[in-house]
Amino acid sequence: MGISVSELLSVVVPAYNEFSVLGEFHRRLSDVMSATGMGYEIIYVDDGSTDDTVTLLNRLREEDPALAIIELSRNFGKEVALSAGLDHANGDAVIIIDADLQDPPELIDEFLREWRNGYDIVYGSRTDREGESWLKITTAKWFYRVINRLSDVEIPRDAGDFRLISRRALDALVSMRETHRYMKGLYAWVGFPQKEVPYLRQPRAAGETKWNYWRLWNFALEGITSFSDVPLKMSTYLGVLTSTAAFLYGLYFLVRTLFLGNPVPGYPSLMLVVLFLGGVQLICLGIIGEYLARTYNESKSRALYFVKGYHPARSRAAAEAESRINL
Repeated sequence: MGISVSELLSVVVPAYNEFSVLGEFHRRLSDVMSATGMGYEIIYVDDGSTDDTVTLLNRLREEDPALAIIELSRNFGKEVALSAGLDHANGDAVIIIDADLQDPPELIDEFLREWRNGYDIVYGSRTDREGESWLKITTAKWFYRVINRLSDVEIPRDAGDFRLISRRALDALVSMRETHRYMKGLYAWVGFPQKEVPYLRQPRAAGETKWNYWRLWNFALEGITSFSDVPLKMSTYLGVLTSTAAFLYGLYFLVRTLFLGNPVPGYPSLMLVVLFLGGVQLICLGIIGEYLARTYNESKSRALYFVKGYHPARSRAAAEAESRINL
């Protein structure tokens, strides 16, 4: 398929306190996008940054008419920031990339080739993750193994948000307005032909990661509870198993009393049973509580985000595409 001058590419870049790396990132990304020969817009979503990220973005926008800025009213989290960018994307295809330069913008050319070969979603698959600890790499590996065992949808392993999405896949994606968003699962859930492109992930070019282990743990819970009800079933099975064990244990003491009398029961064994059953009950209640909290939040039907300021791209291609989408 040849390049059409009427086609537009949208690039969505979530940014939270990325002042130290944004200048170099935008330079590399702009070079790649200019080389495609297509019209394009670069949509930066500021997720409530507390540094000079917005100031730098405004300065870059004065120099680059293809740059658009969405300022969210506060920090909503990366998943919601991505959703805001996708909602405002006007392109025939949308590329999602982080601003930390761990994902090389130069790989976009290969994404475009696979898109023109008929794939609706082309995602980067990390062959290695330089600059990350052994613990983080190992836990990520096992997380994808676990979630794919629990979920009905196969979520690609070692794939982040770095990807290209066609217009029809994007329309399907933005139609889902759930509050608890696990985007990697949503990318897989919408279906359509998908293709992986392997690459070596680089260390951060500057700044510090926003993902500590506590946030990663909560993110993992979000993914599992969003795409699987197996933990609820497991709590049921665990309850049946412990009830059966308690019944057999009680039957044992009944038979022992009938034949050997009624000795004073041992305190350690009594405490062991009480603590074990109490722990099982609390675990099951916690699992139920996680799902109940998500149901409660979804029932409120709140907006995903609020925009404090929107500064669209000033390039002609972006303006024409935006007017076409709004017709």
